[in-house]
Amino acid sequence: MSLTSLNAISPIDGRYRNKVNELAPYFSEEALIKYRVQVEIEYFIALCEQPLPQLESFNSNLFEELRAIYKNFTTIDASAIKEIEKVTNHDVKAVEYFIKDKFEALGISEYKEFIHFGLTSQDINNTAIPLSIKEAMNDVYVPEFYILHNKLKDLSKDWENIPMLARTHGQPASPTRLGKEIEVFVVRLEEQFNLLNDIPSASKFGGATGNFNAHKVAYPNIDWRAFGKNFVQGKLGLQHSFPTTQIEHYDHMAALFDCLKRINTILIDLNRDVWTYVSMEYFKQKIKAGEVGSSAMPHKVNPIDFENSEGNLGIANAIFEHLSAKLPISRLQRDLTDSTVLRNVGVPFGHTLIGFKSILKGLNKLLLNESKFAEDLENNWAVVAEAIQTILRREAYPNPYEALKGLTRTNEKINQASISNFIDTLEVSELIKKELKAITPSNYTGI
Repeated sequence: MSLTSLNAISPIDGRYRNKVNELAPYFSEEALIKYRVQVEIEYFIALCEQPLPQLESFNSNLFEELRAIYKNFTTIDASAIKEIEKVTNHDVKAVEYFIKDKFEALGISEYKEFIHFGLTSQDINNTAIPLSIKEAMNDVYVPEFYILHNKLKDLSKDWENIPMLARTHGQPASPTRLGKEIEVFVVRLEEQFNLLNDIPSASKFGGATGNFNAHKVAYPNIDWRAFGKNFVQGKLGLQHSFPTTQIEHYDHMAALFDCLKRINTILIDLNRDVWTYVSMEYFKQKIKAGEVGSSAMPHKVNPIDFENSEGNLGIANAIFEHLSAKLPISRLQRDLTDSTVLRNVGVPFGHTLIGFKSILKGLNKLLLNESKFAEDLENNWAVVAEAIQTILRREAYPNPYEALKGLTRTNEKINQASISNFIDTLEVSELIKKELKAITPSNYTGI
């Protein structure tokens, strides 16, 4: 059975494939193979530039031809490597043999034993995967984040003067402004995004147990630690972790996943708030011809985009959490548990991307229902009690909190008239009474 969007097991490769296509060049099996080829080629070039004595005669004019092997990498190439893997039963060794075949075709087979020279497979995996994550972050995640962030920033500005009844513990509370409540999420996202920039993309590169054993025994006079650092940081743009065991310790990768999880958690919080505002009729939603809101109830226009986003971000967080908790743990100098786990690294990115796009779709469908905001404020005059008692405190009025509590903590309706009548009974100056009566639920919104 050939794989299609209808028979794919994972929804990110099935139902939602069109929402995550841009991640395929970074997290697919073909992408992983390509990144491995890239690291192997760049490593060979770095050995030539060292130079190792046996590579001094290598024609540097061929470097770009070697780079073309990964720059022009195709699905056919990936399939050829998978065919080799059927024999080797080792994915990285299959890449080595593939490149050796390319050297044969280029007529430079005398140099092919310096492909993968002194390395273990984790020197390739632990550079290829961090490189793919870094580039996926820069090329896909960051642009999508900014689209959503900028939308929220625009909405916070558009709605900055919309007074809104706040609700703490689900109960009416001191009024706020809709724009400010959206700005809370904008700033939270910005602060977590800034933390992402402080997390290095780290990789291990140092041989079978991280000590450059094979390199040193073959060429004892070369500073291999400096070579590894220059290669990883200069050629690949990653941070060189040293010392390590056979594998990268993944602490920085775990920090990245934890930060991505926090960003998703903030957006889950936003999804739930907007969902609730829709249920309160603060927002209506644009209607698209032909769409069905419910299979049974024709009138319904459900906030499905925010629900879809919440669900996908939740799945992403569950996987990010497992990755960050599991990857830094490995028995002694290495076990294989990280290998299969890392193959899933693109999955939480996929669900995150779906979550981003769903919430953006939902935000673009919102229609502000200003009359409902005004109605809720008018129906909750009791919220100005805080303002009145605070001014009375300022004026040294006796027991102002208790006086307002007696007025408002009842089951009777509090409205503008009852508040005004209460103010008239206060033993304060007419100037203070005028100040108190000027306070309304719509203008008592703070800064």
